Amino acid sequence: MTGAAPLLQVRGLARRYGAQSVFENVHLEVHAGEFVAIVGDSGVGKSTLLNCLAGLDRWDAGQVLHQGVDLGRLDDTQRALWRRSHVGFVFQAFHVLPHLDVAQNVGLPLLLQGRPDAARVGQMLAAVGLDGLGDRLPHQLSGGQLQRVAIARALVHRPALLLADEPTGNLDPGTAARIMDLLLAQTREHGAALVLVTHSAAAAARAARVLQLTAQGIR
Repeated sequence: MTGAAPLLQVRGLARRYGAQSVFENVHLEVHAGEFVAIVGDSGVGKSTLLNCLAGLDRWDAGQVLHQGVDLGRLDDTQRALWRRSHVGFVFQAFHVLPHLDVAQNVGLPLLLQGRPDAARVGQMLAAVGLDGLGDRLPHQLSGGQLQRVAIARALVHRPALLLADEPTGNLDPGTAARIMDLLLAQTREHGAALVLVTHSAAAAARAARVLQLTAQGIR
């Protein structure tokens, strides 16, 4: 990367549950526009690490900084406001709201920011191949379509940082490849950084850097 300051910095991060350590001594830097994949054995805490990067989970030691802002010093409300402005999160289990239709789910980040934009929602639905399905409810969609709803929602407000937890984990190879194409195209269009947690060798191979998380840190 260039000499530009990193968008995201992780310094000596540790997460424990009681006496049990999940991971220790995690150091990581991610720059704007960079695609980083994090791999590792099951149970090593990849999803937990991603949740920490989003300020969704607490950590026991170390720092997470976004553009120099120490997330550990923010309270829950401040973290939520920070996520609304800067982060898109693609959850492994989609986490779409069942009582909202597709367009409402995708537009939720914009609504929370107080700037609803039907044109932008329509643009994202078309980008993810869901044009014409905006009035459908989640239970009327396939797993691959729900994943695309989750991606559209994560990207609709043009976040600088996209965090994706196993976005291809439950998809067939063809759909998984299309989902990765979509993620990369959308993040590149907006110059966003992408941090992807995955078990998929095919998905990880498309990253600029592949990092392995262990109980002792990242290598």
